[in-house]
Amino acid sequence: MYTKKNYSFWMTFNWSKKPFVIGFLYSVAIIITLHFLELKYTIPWQPISVIGIAVAFYLGFKNNSSYDRTWEARKIYGGIVNDSRSIAAAIIAFVQGENEEAVKKELIYRHIAWLTALRHQLRLTRSWEHVKNRLNGLYAPTICEDYDEKLHKELQDYLSEHEIEMINNKSNRATQILKKQSVRFQELKDKGYFDDFRHMELHHLITNLYAGQGKAERIKNFPFPRQYASTALWVTFVFCSLVPFGLYGLFKGNIWAESICIIMSAVIIWVFFLMEKIGDYSENPFEGTYNDVPITSISISIEIDLREMIDDQNIPSSIKENNGFLM
Repeated sequence: MYTKKNYSFWMTFNWSKKPFVIGFLYSVAIIITLHFLELKYTIPWQPISVIGIAVAFYLGFKNNSSYDRTWEARKIYGGIVNDSRSIAAAIIAFVQGENEEAVKKELIYRHIAWLTALRHQLRLTRSWEHVKNRLNGLYAPTICEDYDEKLHKELQDYLSEHEIEMINNKSNRATQILKKQSVRFQELKDKGYFDDFRHMELHHLITNLYAGQGKAERIKNFPFPRQYASTALWVTFVFCSLVPFGLYGLFKGNIWAESICIIMSAVIIWVFFLMEKIGDYSENPFEGTYNDVPITSISISIEIDLREMIDDQNIPSSIKENNGFLM
């Protein structure tokens, strides 16, 4: 997530300069051809403007839908924050018995392990995401390609090696950690650490955590429908390909006016493709780009809260922004 007040103009332009450069070269080729060959293949601006209005409405629909996915993802993680604090408070209040402090620490550490596994899984690459840009270090850090090695190392701080080995061959490790937590609650209830009523409340909180995980996985694993994303791209191409022909009819007459025509065509093409790219990069809120939900920072904040609840030692510091980027 980008945390500064605004992207600078040059950051925005650098991110979207390819459409401008291609649009400029395309406009130069069209205008020069029409000028020197004295061709009259111009198109009245009125029908092009109608197409432009339709494209703008469609891009608005796409961007609104993409924003809804990002905002829903943030609300989901807000729910995970609330449920995490609730289950930690319940563990601290409910667990009573022999070595209860050690048991409380074990349960809270397992919950932190679940948060760690979930955020790593949500960063894994999907075919419709901007994989090439991330691997090239463009617009996003490399944060998910070392999933297995990095996750195993981080889980060692919270789970026993035996428990880690049990989940290593599972397809969804976060799910297995919550399952183990639920089984452990049952074992502790049988040993008298809490009664049936408190056990039911803890199970209800586990259910809420499963629901939050499922909602996040729904957004991660189901892309913005490809027919809408593809149509937005192609109608933008159609409109932008017509722009120089329409503007030439308004500016033709002398070389200076036609030079302005080239610049105006490139700017219009850039603006429309910029809007399309904004929607495109907002579709996947867990991808790890500069416009995504900072689930790593949120998870670390939850860990800090939970470990402070049990007066733990060596609590990590919150993640600081790096050049305006918060993971």
